Amino acid sequence: MADDSAARIVAGLRAWIAQAPPGARLPSNRALTAEYGASPVTVQKAMRALSALGLVEPRPGVGTFTRAVRTVRPPDYGWQTGALRSPPARIPPVATPMRVSSPDGIGLHAGYPARELLPERLVRAALARAARTDAAVARSPAAGLPELRAWFAHELAEAAPVGVTPPAARDVVVLPGSQSGLSSIFRALVGVGQPLLMESPSYWGAILAAAQAGVHVVPVPSGPTGPDPDELARAFAETGARVFYAQPTYANPTGAQWPPSRAAQVLDVVRAHAAFVVEDDWAHDLGIDTTAQPLAVHDDAGHVVYLRSLTKSVSPAVRVAAVIARGPARDRILADRGAESMYVSGLLQAAALDVVTQPGWRTHLRNLPHQLRARRDLLIDSLAEHVPDAHLDHVPRGGLNLWARLPDETDLDRLARDCEADGVTIAPGTEWFPAEPSGSFIRLNYSGPNPDRFPEGARVIGKALSRQRMS
Repeated sequence: MADDSAARIVAGLRAWIAQAPPGARLPSNRALTAEYGASPVTVQKAMRALSALGLVEPRPGVGTFTRAVRTVRPPDYGWQTGALRSPPARIPPVATPMRVSSPDGIGLHAGYPARELLPERLVRAALARAARTDAAVARSPAAGLPELRAWFAHELAEAAPVGVTPPAARDVVVLPGSQSGLSSIFRALVGVGQPLLMESPSYWGAILAAAQAGVHVVPVPSGPTGPDPDELARAFAETGARVFYAQPTYANPTGAQWPPSRAAQVLDVVRAHAAFVVEDDWAHDLGIDTTAQPLAVHDDAGHVVYLRSLTKSVSPAVRVAAVIARGPARDRILADRGAESMYVSGLLQAAALDVVTQPGWRTHLRNLPHQLRARRDLLIDSLAEHVPDAHLDHVPRGGLNLWARLPDETDLDRLARDCEADGVTIAPGTEWFPAEPSGSFIRLNYSGPNPDRFPEGARVIGKALSRQRMS
């Protein structure tokens, strides 16, 4: 300690405590002041130090006592097993994309862009302005702020072709992030025990939401241009499913974007089976070489349930999204949202609306593709140099991720452990398959921090693979 007198008192009292029984009362501060010739302030400082060490416990108005030794008994939660019974779905560990890597590590696993890719100045200013309005203290309408609902509807309506009735603000339900929207949609439109068709591979969060909702997932293989329409039609016919979950634009994890012809074929199949397609447009703002072309703009009969998120492009702290659905489907989703969370924070809604209506938002979106392209291409070049065994089916034209296939004999769990031991966190592709994986894949995020370390990260992956081949 900096104060020699306080340190002397602490040392003396520690020796006294070592000989005293638990719960013994220490000499008073006045007595210690006299014994050590120290000031009351110095004695109080010494007592705080002992308390911080867990050696004593002050009792206001009574004195200070040595801390009683308590026998540590492991808690018994066995009774809960009988009360809860078996869970309706397997309880998974925290998904790899949600893990936090070490401060000095190289994180290629996360599902969010780095701060420098976000409109941070706009977000901070918007939150400050929103905090000065009634949104900071008022309750939001259950379906969301009318102005924000109108913005979501207008964005989709602008892309609607002639002859298709665009959505209206009344068709929009604002969500606290698209993940909660998936849970509501699966509960409201599919139902427990009923089949849900899903692209494979697909977003791990959708797989988790489906499992927790108790629906039966039926995988439909999907490639760089989307699912085979004939395969999708056969899955509808064989299962009797009425809902298909898909990501037509910059799919997570593959980065696939359906061409217009494939999108039209899929929509025809959905219509023919009187079904819904849940379009998850999570990466709407993250185009690099192309722009988003939502499937929903071609539907006005309520077959497409459209999810639009701002979380990835505005800020992970501003968890605001929307679902656009028409007819009774919208009412059922809104009812589920009411039971789940009643309403979304008006403060976050107001801030999100502020950001996307500022002129700087358009400027940010014009600059973003250049930054994403540079990062994507750097990671691709790094893999080509240091991980020649990694194969990319295609170069994603938007989104945040590369989907790389490794030799089939690769032990992905071991690879992830070995890479992490060398300071690189990667995401094994097994989490993105609703059934058995079709190969050994890893998903690598090129939008994370420190892109200058991508070559170093790829070098670590390559060395870990080489060690597997030699063992």
